[in-house]
Amino acid sequence: MNKNQDKGFTLVELLIVIVILGILATVTVFAVSGITDRGQQNACAVEKRALETATEAYFVENSQTFPTTLAQLETGGFIKDPVRAGVWSNPDASGNITAVSGGDCA
Repeated sequence: MNKNQDKGFTLVELLIVIVILGILATVTVFAVSGITDRGQQNACAVEKRALETATEAYFVENSQTFPTTLAQLETGGFIKDPVRAGVWSNPDASGNITAVSGGDCA
């Protein structure tokens, strides 16, 4: 009986495991970044729809006139949280709200 035999992993086996873990980490990073991008797009769509709904409510409550600034929606109680600066334009004459060029939702 040879009792001096080491029981462990060889260098090649350890390198193979490290390469496999690196590949899995790379795949995971790219998968998560795609999910984050879709989440941002969905958040922008929801935020825009909330602002459009608030604009319509303002129109009904204020003698058929649209707000000229987004701040009027907040002070009038139509939205609770302040609008993120530089993301959405003020409503136009028809009450349309668009994303500001270069903003998070453009």
